Amino acid sequence: MRIQYLEIVTNDVDAVCAAYAAASGVEFCGPDAGLGNARTAALASGGLVGVRAPLRETEEPVVRPYWLVEDIEAAVAAVVEAGGQIAVPPTEIPGHGSFAIYLRGGNDHGLWQL
Repeated sequence: MRIQYLEIVTNDVDAVCAAYAAASGVEFCGPDAGLGNARTAALASGGLVGVRAPLRETEEPVVRPYWLVEDIEAAVAAVVEAGGQIAVPPTEIPGHGSFAIYLRGGNDHGLWQL
């Protein structure tokens, strides 16, 4: 298993990016509109970590890993069969791939297909 995208939603994007940069030496890019204006940095595995502000008033801070899958439709079907609740169905982000979000065990989880 490999994390393709690690999403961090926070009310203080600059402070979180500064802490990660100071602790690990990573450099965050400017906002990426395709990823909800997340500031991103490369993961050693080839994926990205993205730090963004909530996109709506009701969105709470969260850390959400998106696991890389070969077939997002099949992965979503398996999640549902295992009792997961789909929060966001497979959705394409031009230039980035497709993602889906599901809820299970009181946590948000993500799937990502390149």
